[in-house]
Amino acid sequence: MEKKEQKSFEEQMKELENIVFELEKGELSLDDSVSKFEEGIKISKECNKTLQEAEKKINILINEEDSIKEEEFKTEE
Repeated sequence: MEKKEQKSFEEQMKELENIVFELEKGELSLDDSVSKFEEGIKISKECNKTLQEAEKKINILINEEDSIKEEEFKTEE
């Protein structure tokens, strides 16, 4: 079985923008619009997952007296 190639975050965002553009034009049939909407939701969830994973990986390295201390990156809420 062939593995589906993982698209980059940027490629996914561009694809999502294209879907939004198509939906906003209003030229698609109802079935096509629903299909594009479902595809957009799927891509949106994948992008959100990518962002959440990236946030977990972000660490700040602080040089403290010739040693490196690793701290979790904290976002403002």
